Amino acid sequence: MLLAGNMLYRQVFVNMLRTRVTKRSPWPSPEERAQTREAKRDAVLRTAARLFKERGFPAVSLDDVAARLNVTKPVIYRHFANKDQILFECVSVALEQILEAAADAQTGPGKARDRLLVMMRRYAVIMTEDAGMCVVRTGDHELSDASRKEFRKLKRKIDQLIRSLIQEGIEDGSIAPCDVKMTSMAITGALNWVAKWYRPNGGQSAEDVAISITSLLQKMLVTSADEGKS
Repeated sequence: MLLAGNMLYRQVFVNMLRTRVTKRSPWPSPEERAQTREAKRDAVLRTAARLFKERGFPAVSLDDVAARLNVTKPVIYRHFANKDQILFECVSVALEQILEAAADAQTGPGKARDRLLVMMRRYAVIMTEDAGMCVVRTGDHELSDASRKEFRKLKRKIDQLIRSLIQEGIEDGSIAPCDVKMTSMAITGALNWVAKWYRPNGGQSAEDVAISITSLLQKMLVTSADEGKS
């Protein structure tokens, strides 16, 4: 009787273990491993961008990045080949976001000037973030030749899209006739400079700064019809 009871208990225990294993393995799935790896890469990029912004690219070592993350340098090497790759990916994050905003403005509804203003506001907000600040505060001469070419290619794409929007605005009457190239340079120069002077604890939110600077830039896009309304 005792033997039968023990055997029954063992069977229940085995069934319970099988049920637990079936419900949840203690090892992560391939998808979970991929998510964890991506989260770690993002953490390295965010931390490196912040350090590059604070100290400048030449003054930051991979040991500094690892120390800030409470890991060893070999851990960083599991995700990135070198410091140049980290810098390039940091600046690429911001440039890709700006490029996306410019591309959205190309296909959005409304007059070209309205779409350009929405794009400029997004651009300004990006310049208040670590990756955006990294673009401006780190010179492209600090990138490798291959990375520098890609960096400049992204910047040219952004400039081309902005020029295209300005030209479209001139044609649809929402932007006053102007030198398209110079206007694009003035817009991007003003927006990029946000990364130089913006301070998160300066009393204005990123969105407030974006609205203010976009309003100022809007004044150079006014048409004679706009002036007549004021």
